[in-house]
Amino acid sequence: MLLKHFFVRKIAHSSYILAGKDQCAVIDPQRDVDVYITEARAMGLEITHILQTHLHADFVSGHMDLAKKTGAQIYVAKSAQCAFEHVALSEGDSIELEDMILQVLETPGHTPEHLSYVVIDTARSESPVGVFVGDTLFVGDVGRPDLFPDRAEELAKKLYHSLHDKLMKLPDYVEVYPAHGAGSLCGRAMGAKWRSTIGYERNFNPALQHEDESEFVESLTNDMPPAPDHFSRCSEINRRGPALVADLPTMEEFGPRRFEERMNVADTVLLDARGYHAFAAQHIPGVWHLDINGNFPTFAGWVLPPDKDILLIADDYSKALEANTWARRVGVDRIVGYLDGGMVAWAVRGLRTSHVGLISAEDLHDMITGDTGFVLLDVRAPLEYADAHIKGAINIPVAELRTRHHELDKDKMTVLICSSGNRSALGASILKQHGFDDVHNVAGGLTGYSAAGYIRECHVCDNPHGSRFFTDFSEITRHWDTE
Repeated sequence: MLLKHFFVRKIAHSSYILAGKDQCAVIDPQRDVDVYITEARAMGLEITHILQTHLHADFVSGHMDLAKKTGAQIYVAKSAQCAFEHVALSEGDSIELEDMILQVLETPGHTPEHLSYVVIDTARSESPVGVFVGDTLFVGDVGRPDLFPDRAEELAKKLYHSLHDKLMKLPDYVEVYPAHGAGSLCGRAMGAKWRSTIGYERNFNPALQHEDESEFVESLTNDMPPAPDHFSRCSEINRRGPALVADLPTMEEFGPRRFEERMNVADTVLLDARGYHAFAAQHIPGVWHLDINGNFPTFAGWVLPPDKDILLIADDYSKALEANTWARRVGVDRIVGYLDGGMVAWAVRGLRTSHVGLISAEDLHDMITGDTGFVLLDVRAPLEYADAHIKGAINIPVAELRTRHHELDKDKMTVLICSSGNRSALGASILKQHGFDDVHNVAGGLTGYSAAGYIRECHVCDNPHGSRFFTDFSEITRHWDTE
């Protein structure tokens, strides 16, 4: 038995190759599946099995593409009622893969149809060696049961029994292979390690210390982070069977004039994926802004309209391809064009642009302590705001600005702040779409304002291991004082 781990940052997704001598299984594959084919070829293996633990909510799975390219069979829960060809599994079923046996456990809770796969390596022992737990159990956390809001309490109870009556009955030494790590919104506070053991989680996982069912349910149905819009869409896409990547629209390169013509076609929106500093300096009016250096896929799935064609502005073609790949991972499949030459080409054509004011932490402090009249809008999540915020700031999480912008006064200067500047730039683009003209973004966000000594640091913002809006920002800045 050989295990190979794959990790997709930003969405913090873990998938696996479970290999024997000649054959292997892929568990919970990402949508761009060539990574598995390349690895299997390098190892001299044939991909024969594709195992799904559940209908993933935060990303579009690669099971259809992988089956098409390899001829492998897809295995998924019978209760999922999937619309594509598959082997339907229920409690007590087993799968043989050379000297390995995978025993199927039904472990609902995070989703109603969830499965776990207990692995026995019969070449060594008749006892289990590991378990693919999907999103039922994480390192330091458990799956959130509130993705189906009207069933949250029911699913939390099922999760309690899946954990205590099934997974925690396995021996302490059994390794735990989850489908997500730190940074995913499929839990609340996952650890940064990629794997653990049943015994370690039994003793030290905070969620498993609630031995009383009612306490466990209450802990998982209150104060959960918001669930992005695409979570419900992706589950259904994965149940139906995602469109093959080869069949998705091609991202065409348009010069400025053709780009302008195409953007005026009905049901078309613009997406600027450059850094927020570049966006602030100059952008095309009406554009959505998502900084490719931040948590681009989560917010792309969250805020971009899924039923419209998207035209993309990026630093260069390679960044455009990267943005398209991230977008497709969360089911945003309609990026149909890219601005060739970027904003430089747009500007030299004399075409209309807009901008957002960009201010520093010192600028903001001068405004707060001076007599400038303005609205300070904090677009972080409620838990971040509750931990630390600037007195007088209004808190509207950035995704909610799409529907709550009317609560703000268009005639007043609006200054947006988040933890770093990424989400607040997205918020600025939303306000600009709705007629706000005097809009400013705080570069460096509350992290910079804290570093300048004007407020204590936000422990939630600074913690890259919580299931919040994870970016590389904390990982980058944590080394600055020591290098």
